[in-house]
Amino acid sequence: MLSDPTVEDLYPEVAAAGSLAAALDAVAADHGLSLGSARTLEWSSPLTWASVPSGSSVRDDLTVSASTDERRFRIEGWGQGIQLIAGTTGDLVEVVRAAHNWRSGMPLHDIRRSVPFVVLTRRGEVVEQGPAGVVAAEWQWLRQSTTETDGPNHRALIEAAHNEPMLRQLYPYTTHSVLNFSTTTGYPFSPSPVSLSTHGSPSNFRVRGRREVLGETATATEAVALAVAHLPADLGPAVAGRYEGQRR
Repeated sequence: MLSDPTVEDLYPEVAAAGSLAAALDAVAADHGLSLGSARTLEWSSPLTWASVPSGSSVRDDLTVSASTDERRFRIEGWGQGIQLIAGTTGDLVEVVRAAHNWRSGMPLHDIRRSVPFVVLTRRGEVVEQGPAGVVAAEWQWLRQSTTETDGPNHRALIEAAHNEPMLRQLYPYTTHSVLNFSTTTGYPFSPSPVSLSTHGSPSNFRVRGRREVLGETATATEAVALAVAHLPADLGPAVAGRYEGQRR
């Protein structure tokens, strides 16, 4: 009976280097690329996890991991609270090329074109358009992803909210079928100033503030109007980044 492959069997070049981080740096040096000194993650196995420091203030360090059941490297890149890129490959050189491009600040679509295994996430496709582009794309996705099983009231609520400029400028997200609105485009999202949900008879819709129920209405349009009436007067468009606890 054949035994399962070990990490050393799957990644001999990593084992020889002593860690995935060291192997990344060695491959980068061999190909004239710079990773700024890859690092082993403190909580992880040095042979299967590493990070490449970002050279951009709007991108986090790139995470690289190695599967333990087959030869497969995975990369994951986040920036300002949004997962931007991902991808898997068995080729460590391609991983290094992707990491070099990420660190250099190369535009995301150019990274994908230059390193074909890299996949842009749904938000990664639009993030370089700025926060307004991310918000618009998320609204479009939310409206298109609403299915028949969500029910007509849920779909009506999303459409009514989208038709209201004060809500349309915010980043929409749902939790347990409750429609929320964030003043930031990245995760963690801001506490929603108001939230909207469908409700059973005799009222069809419920509007909540941060701490209490503001009211129940018969139509989605009335629910949205009630929500807007309770929005902060100085509320502006959603901004890029994670929610850091500031009050808006």
